[in-house]
Amino acid sequence: MIGYLKGNLVFAEEGVAIVEVNGVGYEVNCSDAVYRELVKNRGGEVYTYTAVKEDGVSLYGFVSQEEKKIFLKLISVSGVGPKMGIAVLSAMSVKDLTVKIAAGDVKGLSAVKGLGKKTAERIVLELRDKIAPAFADGDMPVAAESIADEEADDAVIALMGLGFSRAESVQAVRKAKAAGAENIQQTISYALKSMR
Repeated sequence: MIGYLKGNLVFAEEGVAIVEVNGVGYEVNCSDAVYRELVKNRGGEVYTYTAVKEDGVSLYGFVSQEEKKIFLKLISVSGVGPKMGIAVLSAMSVKDLTVKIAAGDVKGLSAVKGLGKKTAERIVLELRDKIAPAFADGDMPVAAESIADEEADDAVIALMGLGFSRAESVQAVRKAKAAGAENIQQTISYALKSMR
């Protein structure tokens, strides 16, 4: 299985790139992020997923391990194949996708071309708990002492899904709320800025 490529861009067209590595050209179906990077730099690094089906083998490329991980979670959902997974990641960043899943934003997900409402609901249902680290038994999902509303709760879960600790996430959401964030998108945006 091919998990990573580094080479020169030979050809690129509509989300497909041919990356030459030691004289061999690999055709890679790319997310928008890696496609832009490859075109801009005329080559580079690509994390890959190899899909093997009866009618052939396909490579799917990602700009980072995080993007590849969320792709693998997406294609674990019934009705979401590799092409749809790439379409979702091309329509939004990993951060935006994580926020939409954590917030249960079915409407936002189903705005992706070809992704219906039922599939978007399945994505939320199956992945909402998987994007945040597992909690120990009896541990509350968020620190409820000063964050009581559901949007703040979802924002903390989304930030944890992006790799921040529970304590960091709770503190950043508190700061965002104090700064006047009025909805989950604003809360997460403010929180991410404060964590940089």
